[in-house]
Amino acid sequence: MRRKPLFPPPKSTTGVRARNKGRQLRSVLTENGRVQFKRVRWAIEDQGCSVPIDALLDEAEKSFTRGVREMLCRLNQSSSSFAKTAENMFRLASIDISGESVRQIVEYEGRMITNQLTSGRIDPGWSSADCVIDDKPLSDLAVDASERAEQSEAPGKPRKTRVYIGCDGVKVPVVTDAEKRKRRATIKFKRKRSGKKCRPLPKLRNGSDQQYKEARIVVAYDEQQTHRLVISTRGDCEVTGRLLQTLSTTIGLNQATESIANIDGAPWIRNQLEFHHLVDEINLDYYHLKDNAQKARREMYGDDEAGAKWLDSLMDVLMNRGIDSLLSELVAQKGDCRGRKLEALEHLIGYAAERRAIIRYREFRERGIQIGSGPTEAQCKTTTQRIKGRGRRWDFANAEYLMNIAALDASDLWEKYWEIPAKIAA
Repeated sequence: MRRKPLFPPPKSTTGVRARNKGRQLRSVLTENGRVQFKRVRWAIEDQGCSVPIDALLDEAEKSFTRGVREMLCRLNQSSSSFAKTAENMFRLASIDISGESVRQIVEYEGRMITNQLTSGRIDPGWSSADCVIDDKPLSDLAVDASERAEQSEAPGKPRKTRVYIGCDGVKVPVVTDAEKRKRRATIKFKRKRSGKKCRPLPKLRNGSDQQYKEARIVVAYDEQQTHRLVISTRGDCEVTGRLLQTLSTTIGLNQATESIANIDGAPWIRNQLEFHHLVDEINLDYYHLKDNAQKARREMYGDDEAGAKWLDSLMDVLMNRGIDSLLSELVAQKGDCRGRKLEALEHLIGYAAERRAIIRYREFRERGIQIGSGPTEAQCKTTTQRIKGRGRRWDFANAEYLMNIAALDASDLWEKYWEIPAKIAA
């Protein structure tokens, strides 16, 4: 009796059996090396060709398995180039792959990751309900940890939650249109000099009009930073505003007891937060204000020790008496200044007065709320670590894709993404 085939011919939706189109050689690069095999291709009426056995080796039916793609993305994070990633891959796993193939794979996965993050389709594994805090000011944080735990677990007592939102822009190096045309001319010259017939080059993509473009980073995190969600985008301020709204929906920001935005004072960030009604309170990052005061000190006092005392006095007034007292103090000093000193002082007064409504350090410190945007600034460095460096230039879209690979890791979603079925991720 003839045994039933392991992979019977597939059938169309109408029940018609597929036609055997013969065996075809296929090669797939796996974590254990390259695998070559022959399999039957089937032609299904009105549905094209089907090769069911390919899905057993890799769900997405790619030439590189999911394990290889993950390894390349992981190694690329700390490499200086795609060629170095390929070299490390060969040394670690004896998998021989070219730097160009690494580039294509990493950028493809970066695009898939970007789609998942920006659309909110990947579950971060936490929500605002998990961002529980102790309802105590900073002066009372010496309370025993076990006592705080007992208080938070008291039956019937609602848990207070707090979520921080951050947003910032960061410059990334991009390839200009002139550089692209120069590269293309060099490639054409080398191809012509080789004397060999080559495949036609793909259509030349337009380059950037500038050497640097501003990408945007949005971040959500809790008090202890045990929960974090990071997303980057190359879009403008309006796109970033919609991304903030998506992030807010993903983590249920409107359910948090307190939602705080610590920002650097850029008007577009404040405008987007207020336009979409995303947070309860907005605060100017303390260190940005202090940095502007430091610039004024240098203009007014240079390296004189009196300048350091002047700066310390201003910060003491700000933290203990508030922004109104600081502005009054600065205005009172204008009568003693002339020339560049007066100009520097007026610039500081203008900067602080323009952002007066979002300078709330005294109130926030009393309530135990963070007043700095350090976690957001840190992500600006983390997400751009791979794309910045000597000789590195990118298409803006590809820079965004690599930044989001780093954002995925920073959000602790690496394992979750690679568990997503490949066809769903696409």
